[in-house]
Amino acid sequence: MRNEECPQSDRLTSSRRSLCRMRLLLSVCLLAMPFSLRGQNPICPMGVYIADPSSRVGPDGRLYIYGSLDESPDYYCSRNYHVLSSDDLTHWTLHPFSFRNHETLYAPDVMEKDGTWFLYYDTPDGSEYVATGSHPAGPFSDGVRIEGPRQIDPNIFIDDDGQAYYFWGQFSAKGARMNADMKTLDLTTLTDSIVTERDHFFHEGSYVIKRGPYYYYIYADISRNHRPTSIGYAMATAPLGPYTYKGVIIDNAGCDPETWNNHGSIVEFGGQWYVLYHRSTHGCRTMRKACIEPISFRPDGTIAEVVMTSQGAGSPLAAEEWTDAARTCGLSGHVRIVQEGMREVLDESMAGDTAVWRYLDFPDNLKRVVVKARSAKGASIILRTAEGHHVATVAVPASSRWTLSSAPVAAVSGVHALVMEFQGTVTLDSFRFSR
Repeated sequence: MRNEECPQSDRLTSSRRSLCRMRLLLSVCLLAMPFSLRGQNPICPMGVYIADPSSRVGPDGRLYIYGSLDESPDYYCSRNYHVLSSDDLTHWTLHPFSFRNHETLYAPDVMEKDGTWFLYYDTPDGSEYVATGSHPAGPFSDGVRIEGPRQIDPNIFIDDDGQAYYFWGQFSAKGARMNADMKTLDLTTLTDSIVTERDHFFHEGSYVIKRGPYYYYIYADISRNHRPTSIGYAMATAPLGPYTYKGVIIDNAGCDPETWNNHGSIVEFGGQWYVLYHRSTHGCRTMRKACIEPISFRPDGTIAEVVMTSQGAGSPLAAEEWTDAARTCGLSGHVRIVQEGMREVLDESMAGDTAVWRYLDFPDNLKRVVVKARSAKGASIILRTAEGHHVATVAVPASSRWTLSSAPVAAVSGVHALVMEFQGTVTLDSFRFSR
């Protein structure tokens, strides 16, 4: 939501904000850099904050992720776009600076027609534009204004008969047929209130697809927590509706103490359907990172709700490999993900705060757990499964330097969500188990 200020935590210091602003330097260091996450969430590399993910499968079989680029805890987005792509959802490539602009760029969408890729975007005054490129990852150029729509979050959909539709809006979604040039609208077909806040909990973030006989309108859903933290959806038998509200696909409440919104898409890739969404970090409403989860459809076409995970599109994380603390998918209390140099870590915990990682695969006969952490006054971390089984208690000594602290592990095996409860102020970088 762009018409509200981003509230700042009292604990978010100016030095922390300066570290956050290193993000462009970090992304430059990662230019066109392939990286492997083993399917983990978030799918952005450390130091890169891509939000509002729109997903498209390219003619090369790769999945391309388009989104806005957060650069500060003080405001939304930036004047640049990056693109993420993958052919297996495990090995990703960052395509930097696919489009640059003199104004702030909000949530985009991209569509291909006849070999040309069209990038749709909006700017702070509500104007909406389209730029073009010859490759799904850009670069895009020659942005021109689209006459008619003035709001936010453009989305493009092409029906089975080749007719393109353009959707946009906040609180009340609008849509119209698009002319063959993919740059102008047939305003005689403009339809308002396709989905609304009153009838569908629509907040913003339109994304339309068709599956079988049904059209699905995906959007930021404000039905829970008085915040649009959910990705919700409605179904219809025609692209411009009428649509019937069906529920929530995923809710990012709990990813960060200050999370405010969500925005995403759904896509079929390799025979499996996925939902793309984002999570907040840094104890603010911005600094958001794209994530992915597999989803399933019921026989009646509705979508089963899923929870946030750390494993994302991959298998449960191997307990014997190092897991980055920033892969957490749930925080309670004051603890949050922050950027520290080239890393993202968990910081600012207080007694009783918790973090969860879903899911870890624990082999038999584990003996110890090791955590890379530091604590100015010394603290402890209690590890347990989500079912309440005590796994270990690790003492972190008082030190301003990173230390490796270990503890014996109680018997645990199989796939579980791992919960850490912090007793004191701890900065956590990563952890692993060993036999």
